[in-house]
Amino acid sequence: MLRFWRHRRRMSQLDLALTASVSTKHLSFVETGRSHPSRQLLVHLADALSIPLRERNRLLLAAGYAPPHRDRPFHDRAMQPLRHALTALLTAHEPHPALIVNAHWELVAANTAADVLFDGVDPRLLGPPANLLRLFTHPDGLPRISTATPVCSRPLLERLRRRAHEETDDALLDLVTEAEQHLVAAESRGDGPGWTGDGVMATFELTTRLGPVRLFTLIATLGAPLDVTAADLAIETFLPADPQSSARLHALAAER
Repeated sequence: MLRFWRHRRRMSQLDLALTASVSTKHLSFVETGRSHPSRQLLVHLADALSIPLRERNRLLLAAGYAPPHRDRPFHDRAMQPLRHALTALLTAHEPHPALIVNAHWELVAANTAADVLFDGVDPRLLGPPANLLRLFTHPDGLPRISTATPVCSRPLLERLRRRAHEETDDALLDLVTEAEQHLVAAESRGDGPGWTGDGVMATFELTTRLGPVRLFTLIATLGAPLDVTAADLAIETFLPADPQSSARLHALAAER
């Protein structure tokens, strides 16, 4: 497993030995099974290789040690403080839409304002677990009710593709590939980029019952997660790109 992750990071044994300040001979013995590593050494090597928390657990288990990181469900009792904090964050973001997704971009939670993102999309895309990558790129999803074009989604998909390769996450890679196929189809239909390079960030115009709302997105993750589930969470917030859009979001919130 160490050899796999070392190759994945394109590091030689010498590279890893220098980075982790261990001898090349000892590292070679650990990789071949001739030497049994201590728990501390494995954690140190996992840090040097930037191994994801879930895979660190597998590495420690393979060496006969208890996994260092818990993998609790989101609704587990121990996750209650985090859930309360994230709920407060979602609520505080209103009247702007905000969502929480897991590692495969399945919807975990959303605030009330997020209903503007779902009003008018194909209901089949909203069946649990709703996948936001699919919803945001499928022609019957967000593109049906907005001017969302490939320029809005490609940067995220490129980051997720790198993450899928870095973490050897085949399920995420399949989702990214599916989403990219939707974008290619959109481009073939002439749904080209609506961004000219004049602004600061890509935006899209969302159709609402009170008129169009122009939005851009901001994505955040936990700074120092210790739990596998917590490490996988991402918060995507949608912010108004102009005063008129902000006013309409506030008006929609007042209607609710």
